[in-house]
Amino acid sequence: MNNYVTEAINLKTYSLNDADKIIVMYSKDNGLIKGVAKGIKKPKSKLGARMDLLVANSLQLLKGRSMDTIIQAQTVNHFRKTRENFDKLMLSSYISEVVMNFGEGSESASEEIYDLLYKALNRIANAEEKKDMLIAAIKFQLKILLIMGFCVELDTCLCCREQILDEDMYFSSSMGGVICRECNEHLGIKLKMHHKIRDFLQAMLQFDFDFESDYDKKATEKVCQVCFDLLDEYIKTHTNKKQKSVKLIKELAV
Repeated sequence: MNNYVTEAINLKTYSLNDADKIIVMYSKDNGLIKGVAKGIKKPKSKLGARMDLLVANSLQLLKGRSMDTIIQAQTVNHFRKTRENFDKLMLSSYISEVVMNFGEGSESASEEIYDLLYKALNRIANAEEKKDMLIAAIKFQLKILLIMGFCVELDTCLCCREQILDEDMYFSSSMGGVICRECNEHLGIKLKMHHKIRDFLQAMLQFDFDFESDYDKKATEKVCQVCFDLLDEYIKTHTNKKQKSVKLIKELAV
């Protein structure tokens, strides 16, 4: 009666005692959950590598008063190639941090968030170029913001509500999107956005995660890095939390 089954991705681990660890996971059915992996530190533990970070498992858990216990785990995806590349590891760690920061109270959208997280981790793991890793991260950033109700306005000016077409504009993280040149004369926002960057972001948001558009094919690593950094700043503004992986990611981009 107290057992339940779910799919979950390991996001964080920390020690409970000499033998056990607590695993923080994002689950398909219940959002963020914590589970005790008993005996995980012992050499003959049945859970073993299944409890490593950034591993997707099918789990059986025993419901507890304060914390659940992981009874059984069957690996769905190790995302092995992520561990062979530092860029992949950092970007995967970044999106897992975003999920942890946004995850509290997201149970109603847990299946959608889980599927998005899984697709992003899988796409990053199998990417052949840094550009493709960044595109996966950008799609994740835009779509998690949409799911959580912080969607970026990229079409119309937030002040005058007029559509912005083929002209440069300004971007405000605090206001939530783009501002036209005329309105910005009174606001003085410094971050200028080229309309082609806006068009790229619109495509990343509107198309299905798995769809490869012409924008995916034509984008450069430099453009992707600019977009990633812009969205990271937006996410920081709306979660009031800094992603620890970002500093390393930016160092890798230099």
